Amino acid sequence: MKEQVIAKRYARALFALGQEQGDEELNRYGRELSQIASVIEASPHLLKILKNPIIKTGDKKGILRKIMQKLEVGTTIQNFCLFLADKERLGNFPDIQHTYSSLLDARSGVLRGKLITAIELAKARQDKVTKQLEGQLSQKLVLEYEANKDILGGLVLKVGDKIYDASLRAQLDQLKEQIKKG
Repeated sequence: MKEQVIAKRYARALFALGQEQGDEELNRYGRELSQIASVIEASPHLLKILKNPIIKTGDKKGILRKIMQKLEVGTTIQNFCLFLADKERLGNFPDIQHTYSSLLDARSGVLRGKLITAIELAKARQDKVTKQLEGQLSQKLVLEYEANKDILGGLVLKVGDKIYDASLRAQLDQLKEQIKKG
């Protein structure tokens, strides 16, 4: 819980700075944070190094500088990351990036979610489902698709903190409970 509060604080501060600079900078900060987060998440050992209090801050900054140089990250994000290193908050970087992305999405009216189906959906079908859901929700929707044969059929939609479970597995579980109750 404490980590989420920390992530929100830093993400909001950077977001406020981006708002002062304009929409272009605000979005650029988001892209650059995502690039760095992708590198960190691709290497679990890197995240362990950044979280490790035994490793010197200077060494962590050196690693970050190399990553940011390779990604051609702007000065503001470089300074932000180095500031996180000074404050021993690099372990919170993935959460900070996620919170920043959520702030960007909220500002632009985008909802993100996950749609789980029993079988893999073709790209054309995914686009059709997304358009239908956007119409029902009256909002732009960005969905991540996943196949999970355990739901047997139907779908499970997770948007924000809401879950819509229209899977065959859920319906069978409900029927089972009704039979138990008599």
